[in-house]
Amino acid sequence: MRTNDRIFDFDLDLAADQPNQTFAARLARLNAWLGSLRIALRNRLAANSLADLDERLLNDLGLTRGEVQDVLRRHGYADDPSQHLTRLARRRAERSLRGLRAD
Repeated sequence: MRTNDRIFDFDLDLAADQPNQTFAARLARLNAWLGSLRIALRNRLAANSLADLDERLLNDLGLTRGEVQDVLRRHGYADDPSQHLTRLARRRAERSLRGLRAD
């Protein structure tokens, strides 16, 4: 799962920000929105594949099965759960480096 991709706001009201926007500018914004949706769906599929891993492999990543399932349940199908999973794994790694017990 690649976590360096960022998504844009899913804002389809293309003409509301700039009423004099050209057709090419509107197409560019629509293309950017579709690209961010594609990235979000790809990351969602990658996060879904995490649920198929066993506990040992998830622990190596710094995650638990409950955390993965919770993040997937809380976010919609077009949302990108990778940022939340990355945040959880980093938090667990920081706690481990400080010698604190991981939850």
